[in-house]
Amino acid sequence: MIQTLLVTGGAGFIGGNFVLRQVLKNNRKIINLDKLTYAGNLDTLQQLDNNDNYTFVQGDIGDNQLVADLIEQYQPDVIVNFAAESHVDRSIDAPDDFITTNIVGTFNLLKHALNYYKNLSDSRQKMFRFLHVSTDEVYGSLGDTGLFTETTPYSPNSPYSASKASSDHLVRAYHHTYGLPVLTTNCSNNYGPYQFPEKLIPLIITKALNFEALPVYGDGKNIRDWLYVEDHCSAIETVITDGQVGEVYNVGGNEEKQNIQVVHTLCDILDELRPVAGKCRRDLVTYVTDRPGHDQRYAIDSSKLQNNLGWNPSESFESGIRKTVKWYLNNKTWSDRVLDGSYQGQRLGEEA
Repeated sequence: MIQTLLVTGGAGFIGGNFVLRQVLKNNRKIINLDKLTYAGNLDTLQQLDNNDNYTFVQGDIGDNQLVADLIEQYQPDVIVNFAAESHVDRSIDAPDDFITTNIVGTFNLLKHALNYYKNLSDSRQKMFRFLHVSTDEVYGSLGDTGLFTETTPYSPNSPYSASKASSDHLVRAYHHTYGLPVLTTNCSNNYGPYQFPEKLIPLIITKALNFEALPVYGDGKNIRDWLYVEDHCSAIETVITDGQVGEVYNVGGNEEKQNIQVVHTLCDILDELRPVAGKCRRDLVTYVTDRPGHDQRYAIDSSKLQNNLGWNPSESFESGIRKTVKWYLNNKTWSDRVLDGSYQGQRLGEEA
């Protein structure tokens, strides 16, 4: 029997990669509910057109009737919640959207998932899972040492991370109060194919190809742990299959890099693969005023996931970033179509 997953936010960056993997590699049936905001892109999922195991529904996770109807119609074995407003800079400019989608929308999903779960047979209840995809940003900022673990106190510093922290708490509460079989993953910074170009890596690739200024916040020494998106998707699969109900699992790539190191790496790969005589893309780096409330360092301890469930990332930063650059070079049509919209690489998040 083919497993059926209701995936929310499956036209976004991580969700889109996850949906492609489930249908094309794992032969699962996917119902993809996505609002198609600026970051949702059906071009990502074009190869699933006419695939019997894939159904797309445009809609909002906050729509009571729609969510109830979809769950009733498709009877999912698993619900995976990727749906979220996810960009820190946008949350500084327009926090209202983050509260509405990330908190109220998640609550609506939980409410209808619980109603559905309570009416399942005993055997199907044992199989059902609600997996909530979250972020390491809920933990706040680290100093020069230490790692985020699953027991690190929450200390969100942006409207985005605060809204995700709230949704995490709601998921936990629905397990401890009502017995809903939930799982939560908190991941580090993802990169890879199909990422919206407001994020650091695709933004730098796009601008560097055009020999435009490469904006770097502050001194460029903010540190992030980088995770290749395919590794994140495989981790989610592992948690759905083997994770202990009610538990949180951190997912990281064990690849801490300063932002300026990431930018320099991208410049060097592009100079190798798309050289222009007499020009060095590192010369395009332009330091700009730092983001308000910019967390200094994130680093994830994934040992619980690795030791208890046997997951490990398959890509190093060096291998994953080269794959990513090559993907963007070979899929310029995708990037061009994304940039036909309202976002053209301008700075976001300048509100104090």
